[in-house]
Amino acid sequence: MELGNRQLNCFTQVAKASKRNAGFASILQTWYFMLSGGAGPEDAGLSPGGEPGEGKRKREGEERLCAQGQKKLKKKQQPRSFSEERAATEEAADGSTPSKKKENRRKSKVPQERTEADSEQEDRSNLKNKSSKRKKRDEETEEAETRKKENSERAEENQSTKDELSLAASEEEANPPPSSLMVLGDYDRKPVQKVQPFIPQWLAQPKLVQKRIKDNLVPIRDVPGIHPRLLKKLQMNGIESFFPVQAEVIPAILQSASNGYLMGQGGYRPKDICVSAPTGSGKTLSFVIPIVQVLLDRVVCQVRALVVLPTKELAQQVSKVFNIYTDGTGLKVVLITGQKSFAKEQEMLVQKKVTGYCSLADIIVATPGRLTDHISQTPGFSLTQLRFLIVDEADRMIDDMHQNCLNQIVKAAFQVENDSGSNMLFQRTKPGPVTAASSCYPQMPLQKLLFSATLTQDPEKLQQLDLFQPRLFTSVYSEKKTLGDGTETEQDTNKKYTLPEGLSQCYVPCDLNSKPLLLLHFMLTMKFTRVLCFTNSREASHRLFLLVQAFGRVAVAEFSSRLPPNERQRTMKEFEQGKIQLLISTDATARGIDVKGVNYVINYDAPQFIRTYIHRVGRTARAGKMGVAFSLVLRIQERRFLRMLKDAGIQDIKKHPVKGNSLKPLLQQYEEALCKLEKTVKNERAQKRA
Repeated sequence: MELGNRQLNCFTQVAKASKRNAGFASILQTWYFMLSGGAGPEDAGLSPGGEPGEGKRKREGEERLCAQGQKKLKKKQQPRSFSEERAATEEAADGSTPSKKKENRRKSKVPQERTEADSEQEDRSNLKNKSSKRKKRDEETEEAETRKKENSERAEENQSTKDELSLAASEEEANPPPSSLMVLGDYDRKPVQKVQPFIPQWLAQPKLVQKRIKDNLVPIRDVPGIHPRLLKKLQMNGIESFFPVQAEVIPAILQSASNGYLMGQGGYRPKDICVSAPTGSGKTLSFVIPIVQVLLDRVVCQVRALVVLPTKELAQQVSKVFNIYTDGTGLKVVLITGQKSFAKEQEMLVQKKVTGYCSLADIIVATPGRLTDHISQTPGFSLTQLRFLIVDEADRMIDDMHQNCLNQIVKAAFQVENDSGSNMLFQRTKPGPVTAASSCYPQMPLQKLLFSATLTQDPEKLQQLDLFQPRLFTSVYSEKKTLGDGTETEQDTNKKYTLPEGLSQCYVPCDLNSKPLLLLHFMLTMKFTRVLCFTNSREASHRLFLLVQAFGRVAVAEFSSRLPPNERQRTMKEFEQGKIQLLISTDATARGIDVKGVNYVINYDAPQFIRTYIHRVGRTARAGKMGVAFSLVLRIQERRFLRMLKDAGIQDIKKHPVKGNSLKPLLQQYEEALCKLEKTVKNERAQKRA
């Protein structure tokens, strides 16, 4: 009875634990049926007719089977590994599930004829098969884990090699090996190296001219080769000394014509000459004296010298200087600027005779437009005997598209005339390679003389002038300054232009509305006299003139191209006499005009280009005198204005602020002047419409 109860308790415990596994539960049911089938509990233990050893063996076998069943349940309740799940999926793919296998096994055990020993042997064989399968699965899982470890180790090795390569590359970038190759794609900021321009030798090694006029004056008798008649003329005009530019250039031009104007020195073509010197340094006289001296011995009147200038006022000024030094020499100077009628100018240039046309001019001073008209439309006007071509303000002649005019002049100078006779001996052809044939007869050369305060250093632009072995005279250079310890330092190393020595420069930061008040403040409060004021347009010049005139208390006049030539001459004469204290002008007076007695220059409108600034401020401090230049600069223009000057090497300009309180006394009268200006402008517009 006790054995039956033990079996029953063992069976119930195993059955409870095996609820989750139906296959194993069926095996237990079959096993219990085999034990209990046909026999009661008494038969399972000690029967009256049985042997005690046999019952004991049965009890031990049952307990052993019960323990094995519990172990199987525990193992099946544990989570399966990856290999076991894969084996389960393979069995499912074959169509034989574990439950089906156990059912088949149960069916094979159903027959009651089997003995307990057979069942024990089958269980042992099943356990052995399962243990072998479990070992295989464990081996497979171990192999998979080892493969994973190997793959991870390889990935780590690859990553470490990549890191080492990146570190090596960064070290190479930080410390690159010396190489002649340049790797593109580097965005690091590096100092930009200034490219040194390659310029011709005559530009790189010019003849230097002293820029300090007062300290380097040369007595006129110390300059070799000047004719006594011209020396007398110079003394009569109060000139006892030459400026540095004149002392260098005059002998150079005279030397090129030492054998007369019909041929160059030694029969060779003379070199062209370029001069770059400050405004007011005497450039005009440096070409007037040698040209007049070379032409003193001329016999036949022909156009031997042609001076081309950009403005009418500058042409008039140069013509006056020529007239002074040709007086009493028989040389004829003709001015062609369009101030007279075209027919009147034709009568001044040529005269028709029975034998043909003859020239009435030895020296012509002209503006480009009028000159080209006479070359193409005036019969008998010839430049075939031209010896000197002088281009004053040469940079403006190039920039203002007058290059076509210069080409026409050169073409007319080498034009072959149809007349036959003795003149054929001196007709010339355009210069080319020197050969025996080209040297067998004399040919009058054409020499070009270029003058400007802002002569360009651009070889491409200078090439347009077709210069022949030019020589450059310049005052733009770096000068060495000796310090207290005896060392020398270079000054003005980056200067592109040279300003007059006695010039002081200031700029006044201001607003647009306060500019007229500042001009009135300078004239009335600071008592400026002989002021030349520049604007950027003739409309602005006229409007400012009307405003100052409406304000009163200032002797003012305007000077621009909107006025007729006669009125401009009268205005300029009154300004030089001191009758006008404020002359408001456009850039028409900024180029080369020698306005006498200018004490102050005021840039009412800030210049847009450095060359314009150079020529404006150069109207004062001329010929070694003192002068002051003020520039009214808007605050939004201040940075650009200072950078423009700095790039040109001009750094000695001072800031001169004006306080607003000093302008208040002029404010009420200024507002009244604005009302008058509005009425005047309306009246002028009405007159134009009428």
